[in-house]
Amino acid sequence: MTAELVVLRALGLGDFLTGVPAYRGLRRAFPDHRIVLAAPRGHAGLAALTGAVDEVLPSAELAPLAWDREPPAVAVNLHGRGPQSHRVLDALSPGRRIGYPAPGWDGPPWREDEHETDRWSRLLAHHGIASDPTDLRLPAPPEPPPVRRAVIVHPGAAYGCRRWPVDRYAAVAGALAAEGCRVVVTGGSAERNAAELVARGAGLPPGAVLAGATDARELAALVADAALVVCGDTGVGHLATAFGTPSVLLFGPTPPAYWGPRTGGPHRVLWHPEQLLGDRFTDAPDPALLAITPAEVLAAAHALLGPAGSHLYRRVTTRG
Repeated sequence: MTAELVVLRALGLGDFLTGVPAYRGLRRAFPDHRIVLAAPRGHAGLAALTGAVDEVLPSAELAPLAWDREPPAVAVNLHGRGPQSHRVLDALSPGRRIGYPAPGWDGPPWREDEHETDRWSRLLAHHGIASDPTDLRLPAPPEPPPVRRAVIVHPGAAYGCRRWPVDRYAAVAGALAAEGCRVVVTGGSAERNAAELVARGAGLPPGAVLAGATDARELAALVADAALVVCGDTGVGHLATAFGTPSVLLFGPTPPAYWGPRTGGPHRVLWHPEQLLGDRFTDAPDPALLAITPAEVLAAAHALLGPAGSHLYRRVTTRG
């Protein structure tokens, strides 16, 4: 029977993508193990692109795992520092535990002031496992995108403090559309209303709203092929990093030093650290985020799109 290694990271899209270097480090360290990632079901299509995950076990944050097989040889906690997440894995009676310190768990000290990819690479290094925290790139999905060479405007984020105002996104989207860009607005089903407000304020056609109309794999194909992504500190920004897609990323309250792109590339990070930073989990937009103006975003977008860009300026077309 093949030994199994279970990795707990039952979190959102950005969390999943920042875990890619660690998944690949584990794959190299345990080449004969079957690697099972406990994560939301929607990540399965993207997990296949990492080259490191054999199976996604659908899981919710800190919920008991539906593990119906022999205890895993190794359990790796990439969810947090515990103790709740440690207990989720302890319930499987693994042969070996890799995580941050807790009763029954050995590991390095937890640090708040480090990039998310460094956090997990440092953890693995403590356990003798090498990983490159900048190893974030993914191959583009083979599926065709729902819209070719689009400019993606993504107004959503998990918390209100990371959501730039809808009217500002609309101003940016409208200006780019007026210049001839094929602008689409993305998001989850719960973000459909915000996406429609952006599209309406920008004067975009109804077919430009893709919020709630794409699964994770289709969204990945859209981002991989896009001319530009404009968004806040959210999962779509991490997709742009993963595919090397030009992006304008709006940060606040979390510093980009903790969650921004790790390497140089076609990305422009907008961030006003001189502003008072608020709570990372509140509903009100953070002051550092509100300090970013539509003019700044458009200037960054133009720098990435280049002059005229005739190959970008054609009518938006979507699948029938």
